[in-house]
Amino acid sequence: MSRESVKRLIDELRPEYDLFQLKGGVRGKYYKRAIAGTNLILIEPDLAKAFPSPDSVNRALRTLLDAATATAGPARRRQLKPNRRLNRSLGKKSMTS
Repeated sequence: MSRESVKRLIDELRPEYDLFQLKGGVRGKYYKRAIAGTNLILIEPDLAKAFPSPDSVNRALRTLLDAATATAGPARRRQLKPNRRLNRSLGKKSMTS
């Protein structure tokens, strides 16, 4: 920074701020507490009109989750067919037609 920009920063500070009273601050003191319960999601304006409160959004999402869980049923595992190419023994010649 040039000296002029440093002077400008110093001049912008209000005289009623006493920086000596600010000692002892701890950086990030409330950080974990602040993010512990925070999960901010932005929605489109038209959806914000349809869901005016966080409770209405939560109810709609819970209903959607219940409906999706009920219709999905138990997860099915896919049965794989054996790969005949891998099952051939190395000693046999391949069959040509």
